[in-house]
Amino acid sequence: MVAIDIAVLIKSVIATDEPIRVVQGKVDGHSIKRTINPYDEFALEEALRIKETHGGTVTVLSLGGDETVEALRTGLAMGADEAVWIRSEAEGLDEHAVSRLIAGAIESKAYDLVFAGHLSIDNGTGQVAIRVAELLGWPHAGAVIACSVEGRVVRVTRDAEGDSESWELPIPALLTAQQGLNEPRYPALAGIMKAKRKPLAELSVAALGGATAPRTERLACEEQPARPPGRKLSGTPAEQAAELLALLRGEAKVLGRK
Repeated sequence: MVAIDIAVLIKSVIATDEPIRVVQGKVDGHSIKRTINPYDEFALEEALRIKETHGGTVTVLSLGGDETVEALRTGLAMGADEAVWIRSEAEGLDEHAVSRLIAGAIESKAYDLVFAGHLSIDNGTGQVAIRVAELLGWPHAGAVIACSVEGRVVRVTRDAEGDSESWELPIPALLTAQQGLNEPRYPALAGIMKAKRKPLAELSVAALGGATAPRTERLACEEQPARPPGRKLSGTPAEQAAELLALLRGEAKVLGRK
């Protein structure tokens, strides 16, 4: 049996049950509940299962400011052996800049596999992990819903928009986890207590060569407008249908005009 050393990319995101506020064109992420990106939990759970079967280590890795610490400690509490924190308070780092820093951190270690969530629930671009794979020159598979390791080969089944595909990838490889891959475990109390005492390995952006200039720019960020009250249509069914059609075209603008 060959031990497998795995890195899992995790991200701290605003919890889905928290209200989103926009202040001066930016999402206000302070003083609210944060959590590990749910798709990253699938990735971490799969890494832990591979470790339990084949041996090896699991390292959680994240980039961000102080809000990142809680997510890393949750990863340790779930069973990760080590945590690497790329400490950065910089705003405006896009997927291009973030992926280069993460790839630099992974290159410094001899990992066999890298897992990540299929996408993050805040930006939802699904780019960072795939960009990391390209920068490393590793084979990768996205939206994985089944996974097994045999020797130096990883076999995966991936979601293909309603269908599925099966692939074999040589190790090292990068995989992104889709919902349905597994059911993530809850951290046990003993794991939570141990995680509080485990040190975090910090990496500075400067040590990784500095952040590259972003290649994208966010032009605006606005809160979703309040939902207008419902409207009751009167008249005959034909009159109601005509008025509804006019409203969908004129006010809602969800139908084109002939």
